[in-house]
Amino acid sequence: MQASAFEGVLRQYGRQTRLFAPSGAEIAAYHSFVQPLRYKNKLYLYGVHTEIGYNSQGHYLYLGPAEHQLQEEGQELQIGGELYRIERAETVYLADEPLYVWAVVRRKAEVTING
Repeated sequence: MQASAFEGVLRQYGRQTRLFAPSGAEIAAYHSFVQPLRYKNKLYLYGVHTEIGYNSQGHYLYLGPAEHQLQEEGQELQIGGELYRIERAETVYLADEPLYVWAVVRRKAEVTING
């Protein structure tokens, strides 16, 4: 029940996202949140300040629906006009129910979006 509430928020406020297999085939289209990954630790000093926050070397925080499990090896995400490689992904649970997928993704390249 909690996962469906989170997915409703993603549909309303998230960005259009496409998940691709290592072969390049599209697995799913859905909505997710992605934002620059902010480091509070002063160890990470090599980053860029953007208009929406601090971006450290192209790493981003991804939050997506639990039904679309991400794998670190070979899958890619297209969010807006950008392609992201999955660096690390985990499912977050509430009790025994998968709530959402949390991941660190890295911008790979800009892609062209067809109509």
